[in-house]
Amino acid sequence: MRASRGLHLDYVSLAEYQAAEWPDVLGVATFNGSPGPAPGSAGIPIAQVSTPVLAGSDVYEVWRCGESAESGQHGRVRFRRTRDMLFGCIALKEERGSAQAPLIEATTQAYRQICATLDAEHYPHLLRVWNFLPDINRDSHGIERYRQFNSARQHALRASGRPLTGNVPAASALGAAPDSPLVVYFLAGRTAPTFVENPRQVSAYHYPRQYGTHSPVFSRATLLRQPGCLTLFISGTASIVGHRSLHVGDIGAQTRETLINIEALLGEANRAARSAHFAMSSLACKVYVRRPADLPVIQGQLSSALGDRARVVYLQADICREDLLVEIEGAGMCPLAA
Repeated sequence: MRASRGLHLDYVSLAEYQAAEWPDVLGVATFNGSPGPAPGSAGIPIAQVSTPVLAGSDVYEVWRCGESAESGQHGRVRFRRTRDMLFGCIALKEERGSAQAPLIEATTQAYRQICATLDAEHYPHLLRVWNFLPDINRDSHGIERYRQFNSARQHALRASGRPLTGNVPAASALGAAPDSPLVVYFLAGRTAPTFVENPRQVSAYHYPRQYGTHSPVFSRATLLRQPGCLTLFISGTASIVGHRSLHVGDIGAQTRETLINIEALLGEANRAARSAHFAMSSLACKVYVRRPADLPVIQGQLSSALGDRARVVYLQADICREDLLVEIEGAGMCPLAA
């Protein structure tokens, strides 16, 4: 496996990661069952996420950039950057003695430090953000923890002068193991992406108040143009049409509806960038499964939709709504003619 022009994503084992000896690694995420930082990875930011891997063992999610990069740190944010792109990550434990809900405090600090890093390093545009918080559906301090997270994220972004609607990054927010830290990792750039919404869904930042007093701040997808390459970041996508969850309790129907939503996003992305030809079969996907027993049904649906050679990682994680059983995110790279 060799470096290619533009951003590139690989899902590999530790052994494959070590054997590849890629010189252009921008950042890495690992998941439960994966070892810690690999030998020789000094300076590479590694987000260690506490979500069990299903249908496999150790998994390294490796983002490469096709060029040399340099590492740095700003506060608690570890990052690696090129001229145009930055990968960063931060992990914060919730402090039980804080004056407000510990998750609100941790989320506020994480996003303040992320925004301060991007300001200091001059990468103004968040492209894609991954958020992992323990016990996402549990109530504490009189409110669901996912709603606490949304409130704190929104306040921190507003305080940093960033938009809360429209030009906001693709993102996911999933549950992680109890007592694990809040982990956020992200990609940012110096060039603004194209922000893509799904015509089948209400934009998340316009959800009605029944889902919380502070709406989630993310676009359904973002589309980044680099020299010679287009990259599509698809946010965590589930069985939601309009703003309502569909097919409650039916894992097969939820998976099919989720894939229809992703197909709709691909169509919107291909229209937004007329030279693009994103397709289901070319996506690299992470699939979050609430109930491990549902895995065979989900695998069967994805095999039919993506093909047997698809790059897919399955993780056990709680979804942001308790009635959702599966969530799928994707990334696609499309070369452009010279």
